[in-house]
Amino acid sequence: MTTIDLNADMGESFGAWTMGDDAALLDVVSSANVACGFHAGDPLVLATTCAAAAQRGVSIGAHVAYRDLAGFGRTFVDVEPERLEAEVLYQLSAIDGVARAHGTSIGYVKPHGALYNAIVHHEGHAAAVVAAVTRFNENTTSTPLAVLGLPGSLVLELAEAAGIRAVREAFADRAYTAEGTLVSRRTPGAVLHDPDVVAARMVTLATTGEVEAIDGSRVAVTADSICVHGDSPGAVAMATRVRSALEAAGISIEAFA
Repeated sequence: MTTIDLNADMGESFGAWTMGDDAALLDVVSSANVACGFHAGDPLVLATTCAAAAQRGVSIGAHVAYRDLAGFGRTFVDVEPERLEAEVLYQLSAIDGVARAHGTSIGYVKPHGALYNAIVHHEGHAAAVVAAVTRFNENTTSTPLAVLGLPGSLVLELAEAAGIRAVREAFADRAYTAEGTLVSRRTPGAVLHDPDVVAARMVTLATTGEVEAIDGSRVAVTADSICVHGDSPGAVAMATRVRSALEAAGISIEAFA
């Protein structure tokens, strides 16, 4: 691997509640997953984040979620697929409209939190997300959106079957199970905090296609993009360290969209 994308979740502040240092992260990452208002973000935050990303030439992705402001999108919502499809389409349209008003557009979709985890296996919700992206792609003049998700997930399988570009993602600051899935945040050790440890893990992943699982075993993880969570403590330092380590290993950082 000679290039890889580095993404971060941002635009997650809401009213008087500030989440993350988006301005600093935008100087480090190549792609920004911008919240669309369902789990976080408000109109001013969306506008400010899209404008800042456009100014820096950072690719923008729609960070769509279940309608769950109170739970920050980390609560599974047993919504019927037809409604979920409409809600995802609504979020895509909102963030793309704001991005276009600031001279850019969205290039991909990355589901957030509980929705991201559910569509690894949940057929109805995975199909709803793909249906929303398909409808958006078929009825807009922009470049078709890609879908960013967990390698081996059902949503990526369905996306590829629908002719949508599927982009595989690894998480810098999250622990993996021996099966290659993310360790639940409720489990001790699920979130990693040491920038040097995280950076070394990502260099290993990018150069060998493997990462150490939480049980000490080695698990294969193929990734086109690496995520650093913008709401994690020390996210800017971690993203900076990951980027520096990858570049020192001869791997350049480039947006996939």
